[in-house]
Amino acid sequence: MKLQFDKNLEYQHQAIASIVDLFRGQTPMQTNFTVAPYNGQIGLYDSTNGIGNRLELDEDEILENLQEIQLRNGLAQTKSLKAGKYDFDVEMETGTGKTYVYLRTILELHKNYGFSKFIIVVPSIAIKEGVYKSLQITKDHFNDLYDNTIYNYFVYDSGKLEQVRSFAVSDNIEIMVINIDAFRRSFTDPTKENKANIIHRPNDRLNGMKPIELIQETRPFVIIDEPQSVDTTPKSKEAIKSLNPLCTLRYSATHVQKHNLVYKLDAVDSYNLELVKQIEVAGFETKDYHNNAYLKLLSVNNKKSPITAKIELDVKDNKGVVKRKPIVVRQGDDLYDKSKGRDVYEGYIVNEIYCEEGNEYVDFTSKADILRIGKPIGDVDDLAIKEQQIRKTIEEHLNKELVLNKQGIKVLSLFFIDRVANYRYYDEDGNPQKGIYAELFEKHYTDLIKKPKYNTLFKDIDLDTAAEEVHNGYFSADRKGVLKDTSGKTLADEDAYNLIMKDKERLLSFDTKLRFIFSHSALREGWDNPNVFQICTLNETKSEVKKRQEIGRGLRLAVNQDGERQHGFSINTLTVMANESYEDFAEALQKEYETETGIKFGIVESHLFANIPVKQDDGSEKYLGQKASEAIYKQFLDNGYIDEAGKVQDELKIAIKNNDIKISEEFEPVKVEITALARKVCSTLNIKNNSDKKSIKLNKQVYLDPEFKDLWDRIKYKTTYSVDFDSEKLIDECCKEMQTSLSVSSAKLIYTKAGLDISAGGVVAEESDRYAVGLNNLQENIPDIIAYLQNETNLTRKTIVEILLKSKTIDLFKKNPQRYMEQVVQIISAKMRHMIVDGIKYTKIGDDEYYAQELFETEELTGYLSKNMVESKKSVYEYVVYDSANEESFATSFENNKNIKLYAKLPNWFTIATPLGTYNPDWVVLIEIDGKDKLYFVLETKADIMFDALRPLESAKIKCGRKHFEALGNEVAFDDIDSFEEFIEEQVVL
Repeated sequence: MKLQFDKNLEYQHQAIASIVDLFRGQTPMQTNFTVAPYNGQIGLYDSTNGIGNRLELDEDEILENLQEIQLRNGLAQTKSLKAGKYDFDVEMETGTGKTYVYLRTILELHKNYGFSKFIIVVPSIAIKEGVYKSLQITKDHFNDLYDNTIYNYFVYDSGKLEQVRSFAVSDNIEIMVINIDAFRRSFTDPTKENKANIIHRPNDRLNGMKPIELIQETRPFVIIDEPQSVDTTPKSKEAIKSLNPLCTLRYSATHVQKHNLVYKLDAVDSYNLELVKQIEVAGFETKDYHNNAYLKLLSVNNKKSPITAKIELDVKDNKGVVKRKPIVVRQGDDLYDKSKGRDVYEGYIVNEIYCEEGNEYVDFTSKADILRIGKPIGDVDDLAIKEQQIRKTIEEHLNKELVLNKQGIKVLSLFFIDRVANYRYYDEDGNPQKGIYAELFEKHYTDLIKKPKYNTLFKDIDLDTAAEEVHNGYFSADRKGVLKDTSGKTLADEDAYNLIMKDKERLLSFDTKLRFIFSHSALREGWDNPNVFQICTLNETKSEVKKRQEIGRGLRLAVNQDGERQHGFSINTLTVMANESYEDFAEALQKEYETETGIKFGIVESHLFANIPVKQDDGSEKYLGQKASEAIYKQFLDNGYIDEAGKVQDELKIAIKNNDIKISEEFEPVKVEITALARKVCSTLNIKNNSDKKSIKLNKQVYLDPEFKDLWDRIKYKTTYSVDFDSEKLIDECCKEMQTSLSVSSAKLIYTKAGLDISAGGVVAEESDRYAVGLNNLQENIPDIIAYLQNETNLTRKTIVEILLKSKTIDLFKKNPQRYMEQVVQIISAKMRHMIVDGIKYTKIGDDEYYAQELFETEELTGYLSKNMVESKKSVYEYVVYDSANEESFATSFENNKNIKLYAKLPNWFTIATPLGTYNPDWVVLIEIDGKDKLYFVLETKADIMFDALRPLESAKIKCGRKHFEALGNEVAFDDIDSFEEFIEEQVVL
């Protein structure tokens, strides 16, 4: 199998453009320069020992670009930039294609500006292997996308220093992947030279130069993958600085130290936009088991005297019923008394409460037990819980196979263990034997697959031997091949990672029987597999590993047998088998998101509303801006929606629920967008409870109703489309926009003055003066603007020439060619997108091409009782499964309004083809007025999508949907609405 990559994902385009646009104003690539001869490639300069990146912009120009990007992306604005200190952060949730984004950004930076030297710094072997694998599997995809542009990549190896020389002297794109440990150990004392990494030592093969010196001369773009693990220590920061980066780009879901944030796609947006799998938790915790002395140390406190500890005990209440609750104790306390006289606690008198961080414990005067944080004693046998986790994982796996196998999607399950011997151990003769987890797995797998409901999965398979072939382990091994426990960061782990990476595509194929993977819990970071649908952690203690790390291995959207990414939560659900309750897991995960990513659940920030797009009188759009955002923030404060710290109050939640946010008249046109952003801030992490999951049955009363059949027959037909494109109209529209919108300033010459400090550490320049001088009437090479615009827009030379001449703006081109070309591309692209939609024509394919009503019976629908289901009497299913608070509100309104006869949430298999991708409308509704007049509607109610990201694309798809239903006729009206009240008042007039 070969994984396929989608080149058209809007959010990835935005992340890439957020970096590329930082350098707007830099001279474009040489291939566009055909008017005059030009020596040397754009974006590069020749150094003494190689070829390096060259930046022409000053910090003021980059700051201007940065602020524009931050406004566009709804981020707090950077106030100032220091010359040469260009550090930018891109925040992307795990599983959304962060590696793909920065690799494509490399190629876009080269395509636009000619930059060619790039170093990817990684924190660990796992991530190094993952990045290298990504470079390999995206090669064909990028070759197609960038016309076979030559680019070389390699993993730095101190034994192959000739690769460093090639990196320095090549004028092609060069990408070096390097582990921070390979260049973190430097030195300033020549007598300690042998303690430095080889990269910092002089080398005869490089004419006595140090490899690092060759790298420094290239002025590379340094891309840091997972910076929270790379450059948070002084030594690491010094190491990054030693690369002499032109610019440093940091990519992570978890930025510990913040720089200039240019793009943010956090966990909440990723889930809401269905860019990752939804998470459900199957929790396992003991209940009503109080036969032993149960003790669990929760925390210790030495901040005031006396020192105390919080311990969870089984305590008798006033009615004699035993309940588990936390109790605060100090030295000398008797747990017999604290438990209200339970005999099992006799002799448990607190001796010492030890508070050293990382080594906290409590011990007792006459009992040998030592309590450590989070590790309970006296609970149900731990293995009994593990056994149930294994069985539940297998059951979930088989249930998903029943649904997904027929869609060509292979299901994988992942078990994390902290001791290899629990899965595979060796007898006295060195022969491998099955460990306890392997035996339990085979016992329950063999038992479960014999259930009649799984018969279709096991045709022609010997059920007695099937178990041995479906599971295997990925572990580090010693030289004799004996599997062993490791930390995940040693050279011994490299083979395990290699195996996981190498087998990535093979594991996705039905040809490989392996479906259950056991791996060491240390091998958690830097690799994943898109078809992991179950993750089960079988650690011997409650998981100390971060929840985000745990789920990160399975968040990516699944692929089918053709390697194509599959979308929608109906397919993409990751089930986590936790050795704690659903509530505890969900609470811990949300806390991690708050502390690690800075997501402020329930906090409104003053810049929140700045990037709301506002329609101008001339049809263009501008952002609301920071001042207006601050004004809205103040109104929220005055209305009691938030407190002084921006914390959401109940008044705001009530106003959102009633769709009644009070806002001044000037902001009424964007009230929907303000409400959508406020709703997002009020939301929490959308994690589902596995025990709430319910298969939803058809509501036969509605499904068999002739009126529903009539409604479905009106909308079920498929169409095809063609686009009628009027070149003359495009030329006129572009010319008008160019005459009103183009704003091009002249180039500047930057004067700088610096003193040099020469030492053993190298040459350091300390700047003492800097200013800019405007440049006019320059004799310079003029870019081939027609070739440039052709490449960017795919229009003919004739059309482009007409646009340029008729717009009468060519004087601005001479003023600053690059700025002019960039702005013209933006104008033409926007107008083209509108005209494609305006010129689209849909035609019904015929009476035989349609979505059969019977699909409601064959396609399974599931939901979660406490999270995303509304009971229904009028819909085609017994419950409506909603994706957002907005959809919940509409479903409730449909149920309660007597004029709504029946309705259905359109399933994800009901799609309409458009030039911008498939479109799935929200609702089909039948209104009956006074029992006689019938109105048929298809409704779009997306009020809380991430409108800043998807608005142009989504609104264009909605226009296409309108034209599709117009082509069908059948008296079905298509409407996109924000408010049920306004819709019903308009349609139901008695």
